[in-house]
Amino acid sequence: MPKKRISLNSFKFFYYVAIYKSVTLASEKLNVTQGAVSRQIKNLEDNLNTALFIRKGNVLDITEEGILLQNCCEIIFHEIDSCLIKLNNRENELNELVIACKSTFSMKWLIPRLNDFNNQNHSFKIKIKTINNTINFKEVDLAISRDDTDCKEYIYIVKLINEIMFFIQNPSQIGNNILISTSRPNLWQNLLKISHIREKIICLEYKKLDHFYLCIEACLSGLGATIASGYMIENELKNHKVEPITTPFHDGSSYYLLSSSPFEEDYRKLVFKNWLLEELCKSKNFLDIYF
Repeated sequence: MPKKRISLNSFKFFYYVAIYKSVTLASEKLNVTQGAVSRQIKNLEDNLNTALFIRKGNVLDITEEGILLQNCCEIIFHEIDSCLIKLNNRENELNELVIACKSTFSMKWLIPRLNDFNNQNHSFKIKIKTINNTINFKEVDLAISRDDTDCKEYIYIVKLINEIMFFIQNPSQIGNNILISTSRPNLWQNLLKISHIREKIICLEYKKLDHFYLCIEACLSGLGATIASGYMIENELKNHKVEPITTPFHDGSSYYLLSSSPFEEDYRKLVFKNWLLEELCKSKNFLDIYF
């Protein structure tokens, strides 16, 4: 049991260190000195009489107790976010929230769900701006990205969900081609490292297309099989327009929501973040049935 009441600030500092796995990065996000962060962590560990991190040189490894506290903080801060939304849910002079994301995610996942978001009668609308790998936060409020997005500005990050990849074909037009997007570097080489995928693709003729949405459309047209994110083909799976050739697989990448300023400073960002997490969770629940 803690010896005395612990300030919320201590938990906030701990949470940032746990997320970024670095006192340096946490101090930059919190706009305080590294020493201030280190003192808060030490005071928290002393009050809890528990080691939250194991320090190995410049590397911080979180302990099992630290993971437990991190999960608890995530729930609590989510509740605080929800409370802030309720407190600030009023007419806002900024009635447009600009979201940056890649074209395939925009076309195949986000746009089909925007009507649902708009029907919830928020005081703002969503505007979508497609990007390649570079984000300019002078032009957008938030960005939905994968691990390979280049953003050199200091940003605030929320992990959304892990990627789920599918090897699919048009069930009525099975061919000998595999269509691979060039938008993810080293995709083909990485696929060859996955044994149950390698044995299926090694005998197929390898064709390149610029984007995943082109690969998906080509697959639907019967031009070949393809590898695509399950989130991008959810509707096609539901409507039996494509079928999995193998069980899905995780490629180690994830989706993130990025902001150049703290989410809690703009209630619109909190509203969108919470809606996005809920919708992606629904998609994941559907995709999980294929495992």
